[in-house]
Amino acid sequence: MSRLDPPVNQTVWAALDFEGAGSAPGRRDEPVQVGMAVWRGGQEGPEDCFRSYLHTPGPITAAARAVHGIADQVVAGAPAMPLLWPEFKARLGGAVVVAHGSGTEKRFLRAFPLHGFGPWLDTLTMARALLPGLPDHALATVVGALGLEGEVREVCPHLSWHDALFDAVACLTFLRHLVATLDLGEAPVGQLQNLDQRAYLEHRGLLRAARQAGWV
Repeated sequence: MSRLDPPVNQTVWAALDFEGAGSAPGRRDEPVQVGMAVWRGGQEGPEDCFRSYLHTPGPITAAARAVHGIADQVVAGAPAMPLLWPEFKARLGGAVVVAHGSGTEKRFLRAFPLHGFGPWLDTLTMARALLPGLPDHALATVVGALGLEGEVREVCPHLSWHDALFDAVACLTFLRHLVATLDLGEAPVGQLQNLDQRAYLEHRGLLRAARQAGWV
């Protein structure tokens, strides 16, 4: 049986978020903070939260620092990401991994070759399919439009947007809200991966290009 077949309310969901140092000429982006949180479908959550700064070999760019506020001195004594493998494995192993715009998370996880985490659920794709008329689909915009920010702050009272744990918890809060509102608890996991994005693409004037590319 595929891991996309079980119902949502019998599945473990693990949200993952990274904040990065920013890219610069001759240097690729590196993670400087990670946040993870777990939701066991059908139960209250999120739970099993983890947050850590990460050591990076180069300086944090001014552009990245303006987004998340993490300074070089904060990560100077932080662990290198490979040292946190047990934390990643404990939360992501055997779970559906949730991220908002998952490209960054997948890229940074290359620090663990052959990690085997997944399948993945991208809440950015879900937001575009289910809330096509929003001005943008940044996580803060989506959560704010649904009136869910207070729930996120109950779990992370001293944190805010662009903190890796806050954003991870926001992903799960959004997911839980959709599952409850749309009564998707008995739906197979794969159904959440295949939501119809045609309304979003039409709203953005991208439907014809998407059809030509075979996306819809």
